[in-house]
Amino acid sequence: MAASRPPSRGGAKAGKIPQVSWREPHPAPLVLVSGPEEICAERAIAGVRDYLRAEDPSLEVSDVRADDYEPGTLLSLTSPSLFGEPRLVRVSGVEKCTDAFIQEAVSYLDHPQEGATVVLRHTGASVRGKKLLDALRSGTGGGIEIAVPAIKRDSDRVDFAAGEFRSAKKRIAPPALRALVSAFADDLTELAAACQQLIGDVEGDITEDTVTRYYGGRVEVSAFVVADTAIAGRYGEALIALRHALSSGADPVPMVAAFAMKLRGMARVAGNREPSRQLAQRLGMKDWQVDRARRDLAGWNERSLGMAIQATARADAEVKGAARDPIFALERMVTVIATREPFGA
Repeated sequence: MAASRPPSRGGAKAGKIPQVSWREPHPAPLVLVSGPEEICAERAIAGVRDYLRAEDPSLEVSDVRADDYEPGTLLSLTSPSLFGEPRLVRVSGVEKCTDAFIQEAVSYLDHPQEGATVVLRHTGASVRGKKLLDALRSGTGGGIEIAVPAIKRDSDRVDFAAGEFRSAKKRIAPPALRALVSAFADDLTELAAACQQLIGDVEGDITEDTVTRYYGGRVEVSAFVVADTAIAGRYGEALIALRHALSSGADPVPMVAAFAMKLRGMARVAGNREPSRQLAQRLGMKDWQVDRARRDLAGWNERSLGMAIQATARADAEVKGAARDPIFALERMVTVIATREPFGA
């Protein structure tokens, strides 16, 4: 007997299809997975498949490319078989779909096949297929939409990683979460894989030591981990992070450059109350960079920020040859920034 499907969530309005979280996907006659974040889309589509397979292991799964569509394919794959197995048809590339696919898919909305689930993947990269999307979103066909917006900001990545652990009912300490996200800041797929490895391998809560043990090389060589820790005012942690970075081969010159980049961003944003998007456009920054700089400014004032910038400029000259000991220059810079006081005060 098929399991009952949960009601859709997400505050759907009258005349529009329900919105469903990609972390809690469930089937419907038609499922639109929209947005650019591919790893979240893959999770959502896999979740729909797993839900259907749990209802009936005899599920038939078929894949169709909307940009290379053969007329008649959709109706053929969704039509009941001799033994009446449930069918799942996954359609990729809807943002590049052919005219034939649009025509047949719009017609299908009026007469969805019993026992069939059709998943439409549209990245939002173009307006191609707008007629189909408008019809589906109007409620025709009894569908749902799973939106997977882009994850670009640091805060988005933190929320993503926190959600991985929350979904698994696994606790991770805030410093451990920050270290993990910083270690995989450039690759969401790798961040997701790292989260799943920690969830699967580690018993009990996940601490910063756990993250360092698993991904120490990634964490230690990141100049931005050192900069973030110092700018947040965590002096002891910042010195430890600096020494770990240097022991793993980090170059002092890009280390100072990371501090300089973050402090410049903070100085440009300080005192400005414009909305993030408008300010980012005016300054030639990304909106997530503005948001991050504003968070970094907590606890800073004009005096301490100016002193930090001066300390960074001095360290920059010293690590490039103006002083004999670049390590001491780095430690002095970190001390000034993390304590927000003159060196030796």
